[in-house]
Amino acid sequence: MTAIPAAQPTGAQQGRRAANRRSGLAEDGPRWERPALAAVLAVATVLYSWGIGHAALHPFYGAAIRSMASSPRAFFFGGLDAAGSISIDKLPGAFWPDAVSVWIFGPHTWAAALPQVVEGVLTVWLLHRIVRAWAGPFAALTAALTLTLTPVTVALNRATIPDTALTLLLVAAAGALQKAVRTERLLPLITSGVWVGLAFQAKMLQAWLVLPVFAAVYQLVAPGTASRRAVRVLLGGAVTLAVSCSWMLIAWLTPATDRPYFDGTSDNDPFALVFGYNGLSRFSSDPTAFGAVPGTAASRTTGNTGWDMLINHTVGPQVAWLLPLAVVAAVLGVARRARRPRTDRPRAGFLMWGGWLAVHIVVFSVSNGNHAYYTAVIAPALAALTGGGLALFRSEYEAKYEPEQKAEYEAAGRWHMALPTMIALTAAWALILDWPTRFLSWLLPVAVMLALCGVVGLWSRGPRTSPRRIHAALAASIAATLVVPAGWAVSSLNPLYAGAATSPMAGPVGKSYNEHHRQAPRRRGLDRPSARDTALLDYLTTHRHGEKYLLATQAAYTAEPLLRAKSEPILVMGGFTGSTPFPNAGQLDSLVTAHQLRYALLTTQRPTTSATTWVKSHCARVRPSAYGLRTDGSFTLYDCARPS
Repeated sequence: MTAIPAAQPTGAQQGRRAANRRSGLAEDGPRWERPALAAVLAVATVLYSWGIGHAALHPFYGAAIRSMASSPRAFFFGGLDAAGSISIDKLPGAFWPDAVSVWIFGPHTWAAALPQVVEGVLTVWLLHRIVRAWAGPFAALTAALTLTLTPVTVALNRATIPDTALTLLLVAAAGALQKAVRTERLLPLITSGVWVGLAFQAKMLQAWLVLPVFAAVYQLVAPGTASRRAVRVLLGGAVTLAVSCSWMLIAWLTPATDRPYFDGTSDNDPFALVFGYNGLSRFSSDPTAFGAVPGTAASRTTGNTGWDMLINHTVGPQVAWLLPLAVVAAVLGVARRARRPRTDRPRAGFLMWGGWLAVHIVVFSVSNGNHAYYTAVIAPALAALTGGGLALFRSEYEAKYEPEQKAEYEAAGRWHMALPTMIALTAAWALILDWPTRFLSWLLPVAVMLALCGVVGLWSRGPRTSPRRIHAALAASIAATLVVPAGWAVSSLNPLYAGAATSPMAGPVGKSYNEHHRQAPRRRGLDRPSARDTALLDYLTTHRHGEKYLLATQAAYTAEPLLRAKSEPILVMGGFTGSTPFPNAGQLDSLVTAHQLRYALLTTQRPTTSATTWVKSHCARVRPSAYGLRTDGSFTLYDCARPS
C-alpha cells in the first residue's frame, strides 16, 4: 500500500523508496520526520511509564504474574498460585512477558508493569511505520501522535491487562498484511496469520475479529487471480487457526493431574474456557454456555453496550475524540478512489482500517457488556484513519492551488474545503464529548481558538499566501483536534483520574471514580502486603508443618493480596468467580487427611459451595486475635486440623 500520491515520483525516487521501505524511514523523507518521530516516542514513553512503581496492578492478574514467575508449571499454564492448582480465567500468553520481567528483576510492581510500557511504545512505532508505507510521512506522524495521546491507551498501558499485548500483535498483523498486498509474497501473509494467532493467546476470540476484514482486503486488493488469492487466504487462515489453538491443544492433551484445573469451566476443558466462559457467554443470555460457569459482576459488566456505546459519557472521552473524522476519512477515502484499479493500495488502506473499526463497533454493540478499556483495540484504527484522512484532505486542499495535481485529483475544487471543515467538526465534537463532565472546560476555549486559527488560515488561502502561513494553519488545526484528548490522557497520571486497577480509564468517569467519592483508590502492588495480610501470613507460616498448601481460600478475591505479597502454594477454591467446581468436598477432605492442607480462609463476599460447606462443618474457627486482629470483617479463618 503506497502513500497517497501528490505527484508521480521519478524512477530514481521509486528506487530509493523501495530500498528504504526495507530499512524503515525513507532517505528522501522530510528533515523533520526523524526528530518528530523521536519526540512522539519520547512522549509515549513518559506517559506510559510515569510513576510505574505505583502502576495499576490488576489484583487478580498481578497475583498470577508473581506465581507464574516462580514456577514453570504455573508459567506455562497460567497458574494462579505457585503450585498451579487452578489457572487464571484467560489464556496466559499476555502475561508471559510480565512473568519473565518479574523473574528477572524481582517481585516489584514496576517489573510487572514494564512489559506494558514497552508494548505500548512499540505499538506507536509500528503504527507509524505501517501508516508511512501506506499514506506517507505526514499521515504516519499524525497517526502516531494520535495513538500516543488517546486517553484509554495511556490509561491501559499503565496497567497489567491483556489488551495492550492484543493491540500490539494485531497492529503487527495489519502491517504484515499490508506488506503481503504490496509485495505479492506469501510469507508476509503467513506472518500476518502468525501474529493474529499470537494475539489469540493474549485475548482469545477478540483477536479473530479482524480476520474477515483482512481476508476481504487481501481478496479484493492483492494481485493475482481470484483463485490464487482465495487459496492464499485459506492458507493464512489455517496458519492462524493452528497458532491460535496450539496452547489449547497442548493443555487439553496434558493429563489433569499434571496441569491446573481450568478456571471458568464446569468440566476442566480449555476449549470451554475460551469458547464458553470468554466466548459465547459474552453474547448469550445463558451464562453457562458451552461449559462456562457464571461470571461475577467484575468480569461481566452489563454497561457500555448498544449502538451508542462508543459515544456515551463513559466510553466516549476514552477513545472517540476523532471518531467523526475517522469515519468521514474512511468513507471519502474509498469513495474518492472508487474508479481506481482493483489493486489500488491507498484505497485498500482505508478499507482495512475502516473495516477494523466497523467490525469492533458492531461486536461491542451487540455484546452483553464491555469495560471501557476494551475499546483500546480500535485506537490504532482511529489513529490510522485520522492520519490517512488528514493526508487525503490535505492532498485535495493542495490540488486546488497546484494545477499540476489536477490530473491526479479530478474535480478537486469540490473537495478542497474538506480539510478545514473536518477540523471545525472535530473541535465541535470535542465540546460535545467533554460537556457531560466539563472536566477540561479550561481547554475547550484553547481548542476552539486553535481551530479558528487553523480554519481561517486554510480558508483564506490565496495565490500569494506564504507557505509558512499554511503550515502554521495546518499545525494549529492538528493541535485543535488533539489538545482536549491530550488533557484527558495526561489526567490518568494522577491516580484520582486513572480508574480502578480492574478497569483503567482516564478522567472523572466510571464506576470507580463515583464509588470512591473523588478519592484515589488504594493500590497494592507486588511485595507490599497490608498490616492485616502480614499478620495473617506470619501466623500461617509459623503454624505450617510440612503441608503443601499454605491455606485454601474461597475464590481468588480472598487469595489475591496474599499471592501478590508472597509466592506460595494456595488452593484457590472456586477460582476467580468463586463458582468454579474445584476442588469439591471430597478432594478437600483428601488433602486435609493427607496433611497437605490445614487452614482455609472463607469470605461472605462470594457464593457458598460444597467445599466451603465442608470447611464450616469439619474445621474449627480461628479467633482473629490469634493473628493480631480485633475483627476479621468479612473473612473467617478455619483450622482443619481441629474439628469443628
